[in-house]
Amino acid sequence: MLSDHRVLVTGGAGFIGAHLCKRLLERGDEVLCVDNFYTGTRRNVQHLLDNRLFELMRHDICFSLYVEVQEIFNLACPASPIHYQFDPVQTTKVSVHGAINMLGLAKRVKAKILQASTSEVYGDPSVHPQQESYWGNVNPIGPRSCYDEGKRCAETLFFDYHRQHGLPVKVARIFNTYGPGMHPHDGRVVSNFIVQALSNQDITIYGEGNQTRSFCYVDDLVEGLIRLMDTSPDVTGPVNLGNPAEFTIRELAELVINLTGSSSRMIFRPLPQDDPRQRCPDISKARELLDWKPTIALREGLVKTINYFDQLLTSDKTGASPAILRSVRAEGKALSGQ
Repeated sequence: MLSDHRVLVTGGAGFIGAHLCKRLLERGDEVLCVDNFYTGTRRNVQHLLDNRLFELMRHDICFSLYVEVQEIFNLACPASPIHYQFDPVQTTKVSVHGAINMLGLAKRVKAKILQASTSEVYGDPSVHPQQESYWGNVNPIGPRSCYDEGKRCAETLFFDYHRQHGLPVKVARIFNTYGPGMHPHDGRVVSNFIVQALSNQDITIYGEGNQTRSFCYVDDLVEGLIRLMDTSPDVTGPVNLGNPAEFTIRELAELVINLTGSSSRMIFRPLPQDDPRQRCPDISKARELLDWKPTIALREGLVKTINYFDQLLTSDKTGASPAILRSVRAEGKALSGQ
């Protein structure tokens, strides 16, 4: 007997989406996972395919979708710089057209809908830590603006649908998230450092490494998304979801080298345009409204993530064939221009 509660997860075969699908299935929901596999992979949800409550559909949300669901988690969008800058026009389209299509679906079927927004809406912030009331400092014409402004526009659409149509919406602003299932060559700092350290390659740091980030383990993040969706309809957000423990990029590199026992050296490259100097969430709202805070410390989360990458890059334990691993590495080199 199928569940009477059906949940749509767009971008469900991506890093965070796959973890979210797993959690929803564990609590007994019927899950429709939709992904166009631009950055998500079937491999991420392979272990869920035998679950009778799980359905996988290949679909691009830039086009309309006609399904019956009670809730929608809209996670579809490339989220790492090398992926969203590879096709910036399409990145903006999936953020804006995709949001319009998913909001239209939610309106038709009277579903609650959650938007996975991002800390990138704050740009290079002049306020620290970042509160939801801060409007941000974003370059509207820079190389990152396809993602930053696309997500800002999506938030606008969500709140306009809420005000104009009474649609029950939720907006989560997700800060740096890491954990097993990350793409090994997505250009994000945690995956970059771990892959380089496990291969005893030089660890590439941009700038002096003094810029700060706050790293939230994926299980904590997924718990926050579910709590936000399940809370009162009056709680629309936006709500910051992230770990307020702040580390410099250099500190992260040193910790990864230590945990992997790597012989890697740190090398320094020019800082990319519009790279934020500080990024740290104020999670007072999440604590108060969701009774949520991260529980997994960076060292503990890194150990789990390092073990995942070690298996992915050196064995077939994750189900990835040598051909797939070669393809993943080649894709990473192509996208990063190496």
